[in-house]
Amino acid sequence: MPRPEREGDRRTGSVVLGRAGADEAAVAAAEERLGQRLPPSYRQFLSVSDGWYVDQMAGVYRLGGVADIDWFGDPYGMTPMYERDLGADPSPEETLLAGMWRRALRLETDSDMTYALLDPGDRDEDGEWALYVYKGWSGEFPDRYPSFRAYMEAMYRHFHATRAERADFVNSTTREQDARVERARLLALRGRHEEAVPLLEEASGFGRPHSAVLLNQIRHFLAPHRSRGYGGLVAEPGCLPEVLPVEAMERARDGRRPDGDDHWLGMMAARGVARETAEAVLGALRDGSHRYAPRGAWGRAVAEARESARWGAGDAAWRVLREALPRWEQPGPGLIVPLGLLADPVLGPLVTPERGREVLATPRAGQRGPVPVPAPDLDPPGLGWLAEPAAHRASLGGGYRGVWVEGVDPARLPGLIGEEGAVLSSPLRPFDVSRLAVGVHGREDVEPWEDRAVVSVGRSGSWAFAFDGYGHSRFGPRFRSPAAAASAGGRAVVVWCDRGPGDPEGPPVAFHLSVAEGGTELYAFTVRGTETERSGAIPEALDPDRLFAPGADGVGGERRVLDALYGELGLALPRFALTRGRLPAFTTRSWTRAPREGERFAHLSFTRTRR
Repeated sequence: MPRPEREGDRRTGSVVLGRAGADEAAVAAAEERLGQRLPPSYRQFLSVSDGWYVDQMAGVYRLGGVADIDWFGDPYGMTPMYERDLGADPSPEETLLAGMWRRALRLETDSDMTYALLDPGDRDEDGEWALYVYKGWSGEFPDRYPSFRAYMEAMYRHFHATRAERADFVNSTTREQDARVERARLLALRGRHEEAVPLLEEASGFGRPHSAVLLNQIRHFLAPHRSRGYGGLVAEPGCLPEVLPVEAMERARDGRRPDGDDHWLGMMAARGVARETAEAVLGALRDGSHRYAPRGAWGRAVAEARESARWGAGDAAWRVLREALPRWEQPGPGLIVPLGLLADPVLGPLVTPERGREVLATPRAGQRGPVPVPAPDLDPPGLGWLAEPAAHRASLGGGYRGVWVEGVDPARLPGLIGEEGAVLSSPLRPFDVSRLAVGVHGREDVEPWEDRAVVSVGRSGSWAFAFDGYGHSRFGPRFRSPAAAASAGGRAVVVWCDRGPGDPEGPPVAFHLSVAEGGTELYAFTVRGTETERSGAIPEALDPDRLFAPGADGVGGERRVLDALYGELGLALPRFALTRGRLPAFTTRSWTRAPREGERFAHLSFTRTRR
């Protein structure tokens, strides 16, 4: 609120902010009364303005002058409470805060239960005292500023930020900060995001329009899997297809609570998005059908990259995007990155922090600059990574099994080895595939003896693959290889590595390989410990006696046979797609045959309950 004008007041608009400065004698008298020389920036402040009215939104309404300041004295007994929470090994910062209450100098004379406290025990090499702002009504720790100057600068930024929406609030500071925003926008488009960030951070502190939105776009690509807010950008012409799906991602992950959807839909409506549009995008994200589809050369590259990535070729997809990125065009002036890429269920997971930095460092939208060093590929060649420690198999279990069919489209695999009526799902995360796999055996149409696998589907080189990496099933005597059925489409290979239920890091308790062609099994072997069963003419390169024999190279038999399968047959799997990306899935026919007459089997099921 405007305050009455008085002689010597310093004013901004109609709001009284300060008053005439105190002379050196008055400051020195206050220091003698307090028994302490005041810190430099506070002394300088008093000489310019002996007290100050602070913006009311800050909680402190007025800072007193030399005649008003006095020691706080901890009238509310904060010290014992903070000392109790110090613990056995407190940090220096915690110790300083606990002692601050009794030694602090209180500056405010009018506030909303908020205290501005200068601490002479928390000082730097320049003699500045830290200033703590404690909101007594909040129950939170005080906010710390390294000096009185830092506090006043923060209040200055706050003063501007709370008036940023006013069209008539223009001064040299707002003009300077707006110029910084525009310079940062151009720097970001030229691939110089590291120079743009501090400009936008400063402008954002002043609440300048577009600064936070531009900064969030950069930060989103530096940490692609952390959600960011984009405010009214969604309503700007051309930006909705890019921004709305990104805004909906977190809501889509949070489940289907109608009340939560209503709240989010209401927020979008307040930003100018029609409810039916927001509902359609949210639904598409949830069922995996959303597609990022920009225009122009960039849009054509996105479509080509998705076709590669949808079957697991993430590195090839990224190379397509990398080449086309300079031709990305801004759908609206407020966008400085292809934001919608992050929401695509197939392409979004490919944007790792390293690749996000590559995007930011690439000149685009007609701007020029040096091209960054490409981010390295993510998928190792072959199958050997399956035998590496669990860190390289994140999201997978210990054991694994898979079917490879040569020369067929991956979409044909459900017809070759799928259960009746099997179709490919939308792209699924590894967690979702694992959850489906557990649920298969609770279905009424699945016999207790059956072992149906939920497999992720893709392509690697000339091979289509169906892969189950969760180790939920055990390799048993009634195993029936799907190789013969799969080979109706071309040469087929089946691999099963069973590590047993006890040690997902240990050596396999059983390892099986079978190869078939034209509906007939050509050769197979199964290794259990020191016992090997074999059939057919096994090529020398895949001879289990050689591959699983103890050797001085320190490499186990599992790793040797996986490397041999890559060298002999060209089998490989995309680690990134299987552990961190999304692939379609389907349920196979049983990998075990029905019990024959006179055979016995046992089926155990476990139910976890809460006590």
